[in-house]
Amino acid sequence: MSRQTAVRLTDETYERLKALAEKTGRTATFYIREAIEQHLEDLEDLYLAEQTLAQVREGKERTYSLDEVERDLGLAD
Repeated sequence: MSRQTAVRLTDETYERLKALAEKTGRTATFYIREAIEQHLEDLEDLYLAEQTLAQVREGKERTYSLDEVERDLGLAD
């Protein structure tokens, strides 16, 4: 299922998007969807990292050194 939404773009952004779509034979919708999906992934990763950092600072989560990880996985020399 997909939903439709509206996005307001500056004239400059719209023209750039339109030019890219024309040059590549793809639709503007394709590039809008791709940009949103990629940026959402980045934002989700950032949010998770910020939450984890806060938990580490509060002592609720611990970090592991590379030596510890290698040892625990049997990768140490």
